[in-house]
Amino acid sequence: MHAQWHALLCALSNGRSETALSSQTLPETFRLRAGNFNLLVLRLLDPRPDAVLPALGDQFRKAPGFLRFAPIVIGLQDLVAAPEDVDFRGLIEGLHALEIVPIGTTGGTPQMRQAATAAGLPPLRAAGGKEVDAEAAMAAAPQGASQAASAPQAAPAAAAKPGAAAQFRGSGRNALLVTEPVRSGQRIYAEGADLIVTATVNPGGEVIADGNVHVYGALRGRAIAGAQNDSEARIFALHFDPELIAIAGYYVVREGLGDAPIGRPAQVRLDGEEMRFGPLG
Repeated sequence: MHAQWHALLCALSNGRSETALSSQTLPETFRLRAGNFNLLVLRLLDPRPDAVLPALGDQFRKAPGFLRFAPIVIGLQDLVAAPEDVDFRGLIEGLHALEIVPIGTTGGTPQMRQAATAAGLPPLRAAGGKEVDAEAAMAAAPQGASQAASAPQAAPAAAAKPGAAAQFRGSGRNALLVTEPVRSGQRIYAEGADLIVTATVNPGGEVIADGNVHVYGALRGRAIAGAQNDSEARIFALHFDPELIAIAGYYVVREGLGDAPIGRPAQVRLDGEEMRFGPLG
């Protein structure tokens, strides 16, 4: 009997040792980290999904793939309606049918946010605990914005003519250099930086920068500059033939380019809420 008890105690002891050892050597399965992301905001002006969704579908059919499976925030700050009059579940289902993924809300009254949360759209909050507004959601990186605002001023440029006193301010941003062609379905994002592409951006490809976008080749895909709501950002291309261009959230699809210099060197800037196109040089 003593021998049997001794054997059992040894087995239990060995089992505890093996369990303790295995718990120490289990592989790490996940990590939680905070992160900042640039998100588009769909600011509702009408509470009816059957009014919003068809208009939204018409817009995005002009730029196929632009928002396919993209996360989007629902802006409630401009919505004048009672919470019970907003069909959040119908809106979510309709957005999913358009292959757009709503992930939360911003703005709105506490009652409106509560109704959205009940439908599966939680309010998004900034790191300080305050409600995210549309501009903050588009920027989604306050550190980068503050760094850009505090960028040192460049030394005054040499005067082109006597008496001229022009001064120029550098962007203070780094640049991401891409030397390979951007393929269809490929998306490249220069966070907190300008983006320089020395090859072609093919149809279906997408180049995004918080600063300027430079394409020293053919721009045949989509180009998005000023992704952190920088309205001073510009788009430059040696061969301008894009599917879509956007600056600081304002965009134009191919059909709306009008008198833009298609097929030629061009630069694009934002003037208020209007796109302006001009030649290079």
